[in-house]
This record gives sequence, structure tokens and C-alpha cells, in this order.
Amino acid sequence: MNFDPHVYPYASKRNVVYAQKGMVATSQPLAAQAGIDILKKGGNAVDAAIAVAACLTVVEPTSNGIGGDAFALVWVKEKLYGLNASGPAPQGISIDKVKQAGYEQIQAYGWIPVTVPGAPAAWGALAERFGNLPLSETLQPAIEYAEQGYPVSPTLAHHWKVAFDTYKKELKEEHFQAWFDTFAPEGRAPKAGELWRSADHANTLKSIAESNGKSFYQGELAEKIDQFSRSCGGYLRKEDLAGFLPEWVTPISVNYRGYDVWEIPPNGQGLVALMALNILQGFEFSSRYTVDTLHKQMEAIKLAFADGLHAITQADKMQIPIDGLLSAAYADERRSLIHERALTPVAGEPPKGGTVYLATADQEGNMVSFIQSNYMGFGSGLVVPGTGIALHNRGHNFTLDENHVNRLEPGKKTYHTIIPGFLTKDGKAVGPFGVMGAFMQPQGHVQVLMNMIDFHLNPQAALDAPRWRWIKDKIVELESSVPEHLALALAEKGHQIQWALGSSGFGRGQIIIRSEQGVLAGGTEPRTDGAIAVW
Repeated sequence: MNFDPHVYPYASKRNVVYAQKGMVATSQPLAAQAGIDILKKGGNAVDAAIAVAACLTVVEPTSNGIGGDAFALVWVKEKLYGLNASGPAPQGISIDKVKQAGYEQIQAYGWIPVTVPGAPAAWGALAERFGNLPLSETLQPAIEYAEQGYPVSPTLAHHWKVAFDTYKKELKEEHFQAWFDTFAPEGRAPKAGELWRSADHANTLKSIAESNGKSFYQGELAEKIDQFSRSCGGYLRKEDLAGFLPEWVTPISVNYRGYDVWEIPPNGQGLVALMALNILQGFEFSSRYTVDTLHKQMEAIKLAFADGLHAITQADKMQIPIDGLLSAAYADERRSLIHERALTPVAGEPPKGGTVYLATADQEGNMVSFIQSNYMGFGSGLVVPGTGIALHNRGHNFTLDENHVNRLEPGKKTYHTIIPGFLTKDGKAVGPFGVMGAFMQPQGHVQVLMNMIDFHLNPQAALDAPRWRWIKDKIVELESSVPEHLALALAEKGHQIQWALGSSGFGRGQIIIRSEQGVLAGGTEPRTDGAIAVW
């Protein structure tokens, strides 16, 4: 990739990092180092990714956990593989049952939004197909951190306190008590620099490691989840867990200015990023920070999201073919709607027919783009007593509208926000990238990729660059580092501009790029406690 590591259009918080034998980029230094340690023990990039993912459930519980979902794009022996480890709604739930319980929309907390967690199954599937090492070895660093404790990092402490304050106010029922017992045993969130440990979490990871993940779905952990659900009116059952298997899927892509951009197919929202890039490649951009560039990016994202939110759900339940949404003819049609004034996005008619992100690479050329989430911070607010398992609330994205394609149904997967990305050129791996953060993720993918491809920024500068995010209708939120004259010019075009108070809503990304000589170049997110570990 053509970038100059010494040229920055604005102040960068750190330099791009280079290595040859191995690289791990993620949001927590302890997890990144664990991945490198696994590489040095004979593991490959897949083993390193598993180790990092397991560690992140311990050292960044505000964003992911054992009870969440995961997706991965894996480059092994010159081929790209996709893994969808998102779980479906329980068989015992339905729109009628939710409405009979007195709800007109799916709640964020409690049992209604809990779907089958997929993360432990992802670890097992990756290890079994591509790993050099067993889970008993790759999960050991995470087990040690859970048993012995680790010092809480600054950004983690902030988000932990925000979650605690919210849960203290919102979660009054007895079945939420296990969350407070697990994550606030002192009656408060841990502070930066304080040690935090969880013996229950360690024991659960041991059980998963010894059974290659099976105990979570068919063993002692499944029994505990089932018992907890039954005891407080939940819908999840051990039969739901036993029936779950992660899916190996064929990644989808578009070619953007000579680079193939790869995403996981629906039920993930990576399709939104690809649709936006398809629209944008019909324009020419002279500079990263001009009002014309920003305006067209924003309009393309809005149009792509209008289609994505209208069409995306479990793949076999979609009514609009993916090929139609990604066709050149449809991109031309949507591009023609972009003019000088901001639009309110509406879905078109194409041809019929709380998250963590990590990237790893090894000296053999293997690379992994992996994302894992509990959603909305800690998730549902439910922790299975005695296990440390915080259950996610991914079902919150379902709708109770019977006529919507993403309506709640028993055994169905919802529209999913977490998306790993991967870049290739002429059939060769360029590298993994990702920007976590709910509905910011496709927007982050587009902005970061254009930073590298259109504007030739290196991976670190591409992540450092100021970001924006579309909220709804014509509302766009800007980071405070976006120049004010651009904000004023965007407002002149009809965008309803809002300034963000911080950077927590603009995603947290990681990038690893491999050169033709085999040199790895990495960038990590300045908006969190990001770190790159190298060998």
C-alpha cells in the first residue's frame, strides 16, 4: 500500500509500528502481549487471536465477554475464510410472548434481548480448524489474569464507572445482583490502577479450555445458564445452547480502486460499508478534509444505511439479494441521488435476484481479523451466578414489527453490528482492519479505508484522523478535532451538525498491513488504551 510513514496531515499521537515475525493490535496492552507470547510458543496468528479474544473478556469486560458473539475473517495459505459465531434467539421467545409481557419494544436489559452466545464456540472452531495449539494453552493467559488479577487501565476504568452508575440506577431486580457481585464487589467500579480479579471467570475459562468450548453448550456451564434462566423467567434453555454451531461463511466484497474490501455477509452489517464504498468509488477526491469529501462520504453512508437497515437480517430470511445491493447499476442509481444539499435517506429498490476488535499476523503470512462483543457495554446486565459469564443483549436489535424483515422470531439471528474487515489486492493479502462501535462500524470502515487508499495515510495516521458519524436523518456528529470551518460549510449544505463531548462514540480501530517484502505495519486506536505488540 502506497503510504508515507513520515508524513502526517495533522498531529499524530504515535508512530506506525513495524515488525516481521508477528504483530498483534488490540485495545488492551495486556491482551496484545498475550497474543505475542502465544506466537513465541509456536502458535500461529489464529492461536494468537484466540488468546487475545479470551484475554479481552477479562481485561476489557466493559466491551465484551464470554457470553457474547464473535465474527472472524481468517487468511490462511493464500485464502480468506469467514466465521459467523452469532447466536439465534431462543426457541421459546416470540413477538406475542414479549407483547404479552407488557412490552411494545425489545428492552436493552434483562432476558428478552438475550440470544445464544457464540464467542466460546468461535474460539473452539478456530482452534480446531486452523490452530497449532489447543485451547488449554491459548486460554491460559486469560485464566491467569482472571485468577491473579490485573491493574485496570484508564479508559477501561471510565467505561466501567459509567456502566456501574447506569446499572445502579436501572437494574433493581434480584436477578441482576450477580452483575454487581462480579463486577463491583466493593460496591463501586474499580478505579484506574486498581487490581481486579474474578475467580469465577477463571474457572469458567478453564472449563471452556478443557472441553474445547463444549461445556458452554452441552456441559456444566450450559446447565448453569439454563437453571438461571428458568429461575427468573428467562427464555434461554440448554437445548438452545446444544443446538448452536458457528457457521463458516463465504466473505463478500467489492473492489475499491484496485483493492478488494472483504466483509462477513449478513446477518452482519458489513454490507453497509461495501454499499457505501461502491457509491463513493464513482467520485474523485483530491483531499481528505474538504467539505466536498466529507459531504459525499456522509451522503453515501446515509444511503447505504437506509438500505442496510431495511434489508439486513439472517441471510436466508433476507428478501433482497446481496448481489443486487452490491451491483454497479444500483450503486450508480444511489450515487445519482447525491447533490449539493444533504438528503434524508430512504431505502431504495435494488435489482431483485460495548465490542472489542483485534488483528493478528504471523511470519508465515497468516492473518486474522476478529471482533467480539457483548453489545451496549456489559450487555444485558445479567451474569450467570458463580460463573462470571455476562450475557449479551444482541436481541435488542430485533424489532417487534411483524412486517419488518428483522422481526423477532424463534431461532432467528438478528441484524448484527459487529464486523471484521480484510483487505486484499490482486489475490494477495494486504491485511486485517476493523473499527468497533455499534452502528459506527461501517462508517469507521469507510473513513479509515479511504484514509489509506484515497489519501495514502499510513495505518496509524488513518486511525488518528478526526472522525464523524451519521446519527439519523440529516444529523451528523463531529469529533472536536474536525476543523470548525468544515463544520460551518457542512451546515450550509443542510447537514444538522452536532459536536461530540468526547471520542467514545467514534469507534476504536486496529490495522495491520503486510508489505510485499513481508514487513508488517500496524496502527492502533488513540481513542482507547490501544496497543501493538510485536515480534
